[in-house]
Amino acid sequence: MKHRVFVYVFFLVASTMLISFCSRPKEVLSKKEMEKLLYDIYIAEALIESDYATFDTPEKKEAFIQQVFRKHGITEAQWDTSLSWYADHIDIYLKINDSVKARILRQQKNIEQQIAQQHSHEQEIKRKTQSPSYIPQLYVFDFMGTGTGFSFRLDTAEISKQINQNNFDFRFDVIGLSQQNLPRLISMLILEYADTTLYKTQSIAANQTYSMTASKYIPNDTLRQLSGFIHLQDRINLFKGIQLYNIHLGNKDNFQQTNKPLSHQESKKQ
Repeated sequence: MKHRVFVYVFFLVASTMLISFCSRPKEVLSKKEMEKLLYDIYIAEALIESDYATFDTPEKKEAFIQQVFRKHGITEAQWDTSLSWYADHIDIYLKINDSVKARILRQQKNIEQQIAQQHSHEQEIKRKTQSPSYIPQLYVFDFMGTGTGFSFRLDTAEISKQINQNNFDFRFDVIGLSQQNLPRLISMLILEYADTTLYKTQSIAANQTYSMTASKYIPNDTLRQLSGFIHLQDRINLFKGIQLYNIHLGNKDNFQQTNKPLSHQESKKQ
């Protein structure tokens, strides 16, 4: 008896699906065709919205959309007919739309990852070719396991040039840390005076602003050399996308927030 019930239910579901499939007119795009076209339509509309100089007239916008139709070998009439049919079968359309949006998000993440990798590669080259005193304003711990941090060192002349007041600080903002799985991320300043060496260490465990204050002069002593680093211990490349920005060494009064996280800037372009 149970076997008969199962066969009946299966036949009923299969028949319903077959009827639904057969009820779609020939001029209406299939689900697969609709998904591919809708993806390109979304991309085209995003380009039109972001590139005002190129698409500055309704005619240019329409011509660009027509290029998308020609790419897929359909007419605008077929597109309108398909939209109308899928509007009457909204459950199917919503599934297609969800699939398209998921594909766009995957593509966006891939692009952002490529941007971060390229930026990390460029900043590493720049760091190696600069003087030891070079401090990047923005640093990305990249997706390839090579970006473990940066270090810097200032001698007496560079300290005098860059720091013109007694009190100064080393500060930066952090984004991309996950509270569920925190890395070993450490910042340190090493202040070498004539007869004394001071070490200032700070563990980085939250997405916030960090700051370490120091002085050029301590009782009966003057700062001769200043060095520091920010280091991420990640041998198995577990932590990705952590960014340091608004990195600044110097007098507090001269600090200006001019940098933004890379992902915030680039994601708007996708």
